[in-house]
Amino acid sequence: MPQRAPTARLLSLVLPLIAAGNTVVAIPSETYPLIIGDLYQIFETSDLPGGTVNFVSGRISELAKTLAEHDDIDAIWCFSNARDAASVKLWSAGNLKQVFTHEGRQIDWYDANQSEGRWFLQHATQVKNVWVPYGE
Repeated sequence: MPQRAPTARLLSLVLPLIAAGNTVVAIPSETYPLIIGDLYQIFETSDLPGGTVNFVSGRISELAKTLAEHDDIDAIWCFSNARDAASVKLWSAGNLKQVFTHEGRQIDWYDANQSEGRWFLQHATQVKNVWVPYGE
């Protein structure tokens, strides 16, 4: 997770994933890891099924490598710095994991037009088409 506006960034990245029906493993800000204490209590007492949101605190560079190389994780979002994003892309190439990053864009996490909406929701789902031939 990025360092500026840690709570807004965390919620902007986690909530679209939950809304799309995903299970989330989130790494909070290294500088402000204690924000997850309150958020954990909110998620724990809400109607979310157990295990929907999982927080793992620690060094992003170490944890991101483990998550990117893990075969049971389908996609990874990395909104940290450009170095971490490039590393995640490299580490996830072995298992063809989908990677979503900010690609160097500066996001104002307090602006609803930039930090919410379809851009995040589109990356929270995957559409697969099946072609079924029939007839002659």
